Amino acid sequence: MTFPRRLAAVTLATLIATAALAAPAAQADTPTWVSSHDTHVGADPATVHVPPGRAALPVALLLQGGNVPKESYSRFARTVAGFGFAVVVPDHLRAVGPVTGLFAESLQLQATVQWAAEENVRADSPLAGRLDAGRLVLLGHSFGGAAGLFSLGDTCMPPFCFGPVYQRPGALRAAAFYGASTGVPIANAGLPVALVQGDADGSNLPAAARATYDSLGSPPKVHVSVQWANHYGLTDTQTPPGARPDPSPQTLSQDDSIDAAARWSALFLRASLGDKLAEAYVYGFGDAADPHVTVAHERG
Repeated sequence: MTFPRRLAAVTLATLIATAALAAPAAQADTPTWVSSHDTHVGADPATVHVPPGRAALPVALLLQGGNVPKESYSRFARTVAGFGFAVVVPDHLRAVGPVTGLFAESLQLQATVQWAAEENVRADSPLAGRLDAGRLVLLGHSFGGAAGLFSLGDTCMPPFCFGPVYQRPGALRAAAFYGASTGVPIANAGLPVALVQGDADGSNLPAAARATYDSLGSPPKVHVSVQWANHYGLTDTQTPPGARPDPSPQTLSQDDSIDAAARWSALFLRASLGDKLAEAYVYGFGDAADPHVTVAHERG
């Protein structure tokens, strides 16, 4: 169904105000009212971003791109948090072959569920009573997105998983990844998956992301193409310190690409958790309301 743009814009404002809940509608794109604090998830230093005044927040784990420091996701993570999530962004330092750096892995999912359960009952925690450890969702970028895609099954796939046997947490509900592909079919076992991809990405080519979307074993699934965005369309700067530059330039403004990636990721995750307004946006009028994206989906 195609919606008139004015009606779509009005409905979008209503949706964002409802989805963000604690935020005035006019602040929906401005993440400054979200609070952030530092913590540790297992051995990993991490930053947690949360909206004000909310309890029983689903926990969103962001799996970082290769050697992209957690600070580079500030605007993206805070914007997603504004839609009603506790967004956890760890720096996961480990060796992959001869190289030691910031590389996400599947075992972070289990560590995050354990951290959320413990943090929710720790008396002196700023998050005590505010987290729902039984509802985990995934975000991921590049290497972290590929790690997240493989983590949807119960397979420990090197280099995204080594050592102890990996088992997908029962708390995992849905996932949204940016600039990610795998080159092999993914058995997502009915978990909702969104792939958000810049159409100017020169590091993870759009065709590779689309092939991964097509290979997902079961719906619901969504493919969001962000026009004129490249591989670093969700990070605060081009290029984050320590990361490999994208050879393809981005012509969409950084703020616009971050906000588009965060909006679609957050609303897809909310829709997957049963939010009917978010569902109407993702599977209905959102494509017509957003000038920066084109969307394909299968609802199942």
